[in-house]
Amino acid sequence: MDLFTQSQDMQMKKAAPLAARMRPRNLDEFVGQSHIIGKGKLLRRAIEADQLSSVIFYGPPGVGKTTLARIIAQTTKSEFYQLSAITAGVGDIRDIIKKSQDNLGFYGKKSVLFIDEIHRFNKGQQDALLPAVEDGLVILIGATTENPYFQVNSALLSRSRIFQLKELTEDDILSLLRMALLDKERGLGNYQVDMTEEALLHIAAMASGDGRNALNALELAVVTTPVGEDGFRHIDLSVAEDSIQQKAIAYDKDGDHHYDVISAFIKSMRGSDPDAVLHWLARMIEAGEKPEFIMRRIVICAAEDVGLADPQCLQVAVAAMQAANYVGWPEARIPIAMAAVYVATAPKSNAAYMGINQAIHDVKTKNCGNVPIHLKDANYPGAKNFGHGKGYQYPHEFGGYVQQQYLPDELKDVSYYQPTGRGYEEKIQDYLLSLAEKGKNK
Repeated sequence: MDLFTQSQDMQMKKAAPLAARMRPRNLDEFVGQSHIIGKGKLLRRAIEADQLSSVIFYGPPGVGKTTLARIIAQTTKSEFYQLSAITAGVGDIRDIIKKSQDNLGFYGKKSVLFIDEIHRFNKGQQDALLPAVEDGLVILIGATTENPYFQVNSALLSRSRIFQLKELTEDDILSLLRMALLDKERGLGNYQVDMTEEALLHIAAMASGDGRNALNALELAVVTTPVGEDGFRHIDLSVAEDSIQQKAIAYDKDGDHHYDVISAFIKSMRGSDPDAVLHWLARMIEAGEKPEFIMRRIVICAAEDVGLADPQCLQVAVAAMQAANYVGWPEARIPIAMAAVYVATAPKSNAAYMGINQAIHDVKTKNCGNVPIHLKDANYPGAKNFGHGKGYQYPHEFGGYVQQQYLPDELKDVSYYQPTGRGYEEKIQDYLLSLAEKGKNK
């Protein structure tokens, strides 16, 4: 490299965004994803031993997929190539395969190919890559924000190990921000910055688990804040709000307000007020609540407060929970809102909830007796010698129902489930009454 090229390279590094400059150079500098690259984990061992096989990194933006690939590039003895699926074509793939053949044939070296946004490769491009991956000529590292099981063909998937990267936690992002503020070589350490903890916490909370987003907001806050009379750049909450384009919500996720809002949300669903439900939901979303926290409450409410008045309600809630987990923010707000409004507008019954509570109370506090002999298992050897199953009447031989005792003798007259007659429970109530009438007329 000549002096001109070296100088140009240095200038480009200086001009790069903070997130690019602060990119970890090794695994020890890497923040987050301890579930796959923590000490002793398979992926970390493979990288450190330079024994990596084909892998696909799957996760949201700004969580370290490309960074991991660059760390591998710096630690491997193999030839390392990189393509972007946005701009690369089949010709680029074939060119790298030819180079890989030469590397292996002439120098005995393996080749690693990193493909960013691999989900953008069409079938023809993926098929062109497959033989080289299948033969071990190329070790593939793919990075994707889309679920690879839907976007990458099954042949490539079967030859690759999938590693899912998760959103960074707020603590992870705070670590990144603090490192950037102190680092004089690559970060903002040469600036004299007085940043409030409130401002730091706001950027970490509003970054939505995206480290790149957080670092870009921090850089914007620092470089656009004028130097004060004391020589420091003072960054408070209002500057942080402007930098990440998110206002701070009066909401403490670890304090009373957190519990007050979720309480109001649940009571609004129970009270059948969809407008209030959407208001409290909006507060939680804008305050950065996790979708799983919100959906857990909706699922509980669907079972506890709607119950069998609308049996489909729980199905809707569970489906919304799965959808929210799959799509993530911001789109997760849509299935979450659908489920919350469905619960709010459904007829209500807590009969099943009250019934199981009473049954558990009796089991804990009463002598509940034994299983009636006609209900005991008669299938194991010798069971019938003890009279197990004797006298049991198979309901299907009697048109689907026959009156017989199912509770222990000590509880035979107890009624735990008392349907309300609201919604679908009206049908359940009518059905149970008809069975009781059949029993009387027997």
